[in-house]
Amino acid sequence: MMWLSWRQFRVPALVGLAALTGFAVYLVVLGIDIHDSYDAYRARCQSLGDCEALMSQFRSEYENTLLFIAAGFGLIPAVVGAFWGAPLVAREIETGTHRLVWNQSVTRRRWLAVKVLVVGTASAAVASVASALLTWAAGPVDLVADHRFSTIMFGARNIAPVAYTVFGFALVTIVGLLLRRTVPAIALTMLAVIVVQFAMPNLVRPHYLPPERLSLDMTTEAINQARGLGSLTGGAVVKGLNVPDAWVTDVSELQTADGQPLPEAVFDDCFYDAPPTGATGTFGDLAVCLGNLDLHVDITYQPHHRYWPFQLIETALYLALSALLIGFGLRRIHRSPS
Repeated sequence: MMWLSWRQFRVPALVGLAALTGFAVYLVVLGIDIHDSYDAYRARCQSLGDCEALMSQFRSEYENTLLFIAAGFGLIPAVVGAFWGAPLVAREIETGTHRLVWNQSVTRRRWLAVKVLVVGTASAAVASVASALLTWAAGPVDLVADHRFSTIMFGARNIAPVAYTVFGFALVTIVGLLLRRTVPAIALTMLAVIVVQFAMPNLVRPHYLPPERLSLDMTTEAINQARGLGSLTGGAVVKGLNVPDAWVTDVSELQTADGQPLPEAVFDDCFYDAPPTGATGTFGDLAVCLGNLDLHVDITYQPHHRYWPFQLIETALYLALSALLIGFGLRRIHRSPS
């Protein structure tokens, strides 16, 4: 059974190996360039002393490239699922070749289990190699940028991408078993993977561990460090606040000294008709006007030292979902009509 599974899988495996080899060569070349550039910038930093500006320049040289690669890397679970997982069961059922095996001494569950083991292991191996190379190549930029919890970067580094890929493969395999059609299984799984990849970092990941909390006084200086101000949702909000060495997961509305939300009318008075003071900064007179109101916000955040616990939790969560899917498939295939 193992030999038969390999015979059926060898062509997609060779195509995947060729794609992985090309991607690996590109990452090795890019990684050597990034590490050499980082060493050069550090040498200049030690001689000139202006480390912050030089490291910012180093980061800007590679950040967009790595962001583009990370975004594409997020599609690996869907691609592996589409090209390796979808044909695994659905195509055999479509063409009727599964009957040849099911009428032999091999049980249905063993047939599915061996297929999942062979192709699932190959999927995890591909994701492991690609993730390890990308993590190494981007290491110096990640160290300078310190953005390890960002939505895209978190899912493209270390061990989490391996679990994503295993999940994508398991999902499309079981959807193919249920639908018994290859193309609908691919379409449905790609949609499901995209939805999960969006929902997990935004709705689930912030709650893996109880967050830390702090109250931040919104002085004129603090307001000018924000990325945006607005009241689109009916409450005055501040966007883009940062906490050193932490991932900010939630920021409350602007609140007055007695803990009440800042009235929208008061915010609008400052927003549209702030007294001229000649202030500079990102928000100018608006920041001065709001800063004089003795406001504060409540911030919840996850410290950066929790990065590895979060990677382990998310990996375990995806692998558990994958195991549940495979378990369901093994149970389902026993009752599946021939």
